[in-house]
Amino acid sequence: QVHLVESGGGLVQTGGSLRLSCAASGLAFDRIAMGWFRQAPGKERQFVAVIDGSGTTFYANHAKDRFTISRDKMKNILWLQMNSLKPDDTAVYLCAARPIAYYSPTPERYNYWGQGTQVTVSS
Repeated sequence: QVHLVESGGGLVQTGGSLRLSCAASGLAFDRIAMGWFRQAPGKERQFVAVIDGSGTTFYANHAKDRFTISRDKMKNILWLQMNSLKPDDTAVYLCAARPIAYYSPTPERYNYWGQGTQVTVSS
């Protein structure tokens, strides 16, 4: 059974940083792609970043040069380091996994989701 549990969200001022974590169980990291998405109130779920089975990373334009996705295969943990945060980054951030090693920016292609962690950036 697959479980994804996010943590690390919170309230931060503009320009600040947060590091999100996603603890995963029931998955083999080298056989899956894992990603971060976010959803703000009244908006669609939005791709943030993904790391594929080989460890290659992909970022949405809004996350490039500010966010870094990484993983620890031994501990089955996925991270998202977020720097230079802006109020537009305010959202619930969700960890997701798909049982295929290739990346996808499309939420519908992910089978497993965590419950999300709230990130709020104040101006």
